[in-house]
Amino acid sequence: MAAVSLRLGDLVWGKLGRYPPWPGKIVNPPKDLKKPRGKKCFFVKFFGTEDHAWIKVEQLKPYHAHKEEMIKINKGKRFQQAVDAVEEFLRRAKGKDQTSSHSSADDKNRRNSSEERSRPNSGDEKRKLSLSEGKVKKNMGEGKKRVSSGSSERGSKSPLKRAQEQSPRKRGRPPKDEKDLTIPESSTVKGMMAGPMAAFKWQPTVSEPVKDADPHFHHFLLSQTEKETGSTSIQAADSTAVNGSITPTDKKIGFLGLGLMGSGIVSNLLKMGHTVTVWNRTAEKCDLFIQEGARLGRTPAEVVSTCDITFACVSDPKAAKDLVLGPSGVLQGIRPGKCYVDMSTVDADTVTELAQVIVSRGGRFLEAPVSGNQQLSNDGMLVILAAGDRGLYEDCSSCFQAMGKTSFFLGEVGNAAKMMLIVNMVQGSFMATIAEGLTLAQVTGQSQQTLLDILNQGQLASIFLDQKCQNILQGNFKPDFYLKYIQKDLRLAIALGDAVNHPTPMAAAANEVYKRAKALDQSDNDMSAVYRAYIH
Repeated sequence: MAAVSLRLGDLVWGKLGRYPPWPGKIVNPPKDLKKPRGKKCFFVKFFGTEDHAWIKVEQLKPYHAHKEEMIKINKGKRFQQAVDAVEEFLRRAKGKDQTSSHSSADDKNRRNSSEERSRPNSGDEKRKLSLSEGKVKKNMGEGKKRVSSGSSERGSKSPLKRAQEQSPRKRGRPPKDEKDLTIPESSTVKGMMAGPMAAFKWQPTVSEPVKDADPHFHHFLLSQTEKETGSTSIQAADSTAVNGSITPTDKKIGFLGLGLMGSGIVSNLLKMGHTVTVWNRTAEKCDLFIQEGARLGRTPAEVVSTCDITFACVSDPKAAKDLVLGPSGVLQGIRPGKCYVDMSTVDADTVTELAQVIVSRGGRFLEAPVSGNQQLSNDGMLVILAAGDRGLYEDCSSCFQAMGKTSFFLGEVGNAAKMMLIVNMVQGSFMATIAEGLTLAQVTGQSQQTLLDILNQGQLASIFLDQKCQNILQGNFKPDFYLKYIQKDLRLAIALGDAVNHPTPMAAAANEVYKRAKALDQSDNDMSAVYRAYIH
């Protein structure tokens, strides 16, 4: 293989551990992310995903030299989407280069015409022409420095999004839009690789023990840090899957429930190499995941009996109980050693009851509700709140790393349910307040867009605030978090307060607004549709 020189801006094929080569681009890493020690590596942003990682140079190959070979050996849908994203990126970059070239040529012609009219002496003329050409080259270089990513967001950006893209990042995910990422001009690959695919070999990767993992890989493993608060052990673990360092468990994983959250979770489990068997009440939803490599379970009992760890994510307490206790339910598949992880957002009494019946059959139980929405689920950036069997929590390490960015272990069963309801109570109340503010602005003759711009520049600025306000301003209430579910969580949070005689007047007021929205047939819309309760 001929020597290959790679530089910032080059398109490459990157190899992550046991996963297939994927198209990406060498980019600048976040400012606070140091390069790993040891062998030379580059920071690569992968197309068609949110993934990025430090990749050793021997695991990188030029994109154009091996495009055809890669397309032949990988026929997956996501792979094709990634290749399409690369081609879109190249089309946009080419368009910008042509625009820059025309502009630079015009500048050169104007300068030459001016110099001919001036007719300086021969020595001065040569110096001026040289200087003029230098400026033209500089302009052309600047024209190439800023390019649009094939996976970038389209349309205009709010001030918040622009500010977020320009600010330093605390964690490894780069901005989705690379428009504002300034990079040196992409180099030409020196020495192209030739020969059939059989000669195209990757250096083998060696899985190292967790304790030896390089912290600079921006990969924070479960059980890394532990804090003691009173008598409750609270463990937080950042678990970024994007660097491909996850070694999937060899345990067979089951998953029950393929709704907005469950679908994204299963997709990421499969993507990170887990063996997954799926079941859903509406069987058609399983088809996509079967195509991605999942196995199909006919009943919850069958999934549990054939898998080592079974996760479930369903809508409410009734659905959670029916899944376990109903005909052909989870309980019928439980036997000693089988593990069940309930990721549904339910009340503490429900999860405690489920834990008791599972353990009574010799099974192991963990509650692990998740904080996030459909987009965060798809991106593998959920926050996982776990409680129950500590050993099972640790056994779920690779799964939690695949589906989320952070996990917390909160102690005994019931604690995660309580914490999750409190988190969603705050979120639901905040959403209702946002809707109330926007409608008050409208009826008093103020610009709703200006209100959003002001909020985005203040202390309340957040992705949540911006996204939900944009939903309202655009009239787009496609569900990212169902309104009916946030109302359910508010109801359960109020009941939690009542059980300990603690007032929750703000949540109670917000709950009434959501109930009004439900009466207006907004249940299956996004929670931001609570806005419609104020305008009807």
